[in-house]
Amino acid sequence: MLQKFNIQTEHNGVMDITADVKSVVAGSGIREGVCIVYNPHTTASLAVTSFWDPKGFEDIQDEICRLIPTKVDFKHQHDTPADAAGHVKSAIVGISLSFIITEGKLLLGSSQGIFFLEFDGPRKREYFVKVNADQGSTP
Repeated sequence: MLQKFNIQTEHNGVMDITADVKSVVAGSGIREGVCIVYNPHTTASLAVTSFWDPKGFEDIQDEICRLIPTKVDFKHQHDTPADAAGHVKSAIVGISLSFIITEGKLLLGSSQGIFFLEFDGPRKREYFVKVNADQGSTP
């Protein structure tokens, strides 16, 4: 089962997509299996972190920007220096996540959430959630 989601991001924004992913898993009827979340964009990423403190998202973006600043001397300059930096950030953070489905639920820690990170934008984006049952599991 594959489901596509469309979102509108903000520049360097972080969006909580946990509820969407959990909804796909619950709607699939799969009791045991795996869930893959995939982002097809080169200037955005996916991450798992705590949802308790919204300032934590700012810390993540601040540190990513500190480690990979927007600069004019990137060898790759497709659009802008910010776009080039976004490509590097996305490659380092990653574009997909895998989760275990057990007893019909997504296995996440008690304070973990799934987040879409925008390193460019604002943009119209999409991401995909795919669930697969373990062999012999339903459906």
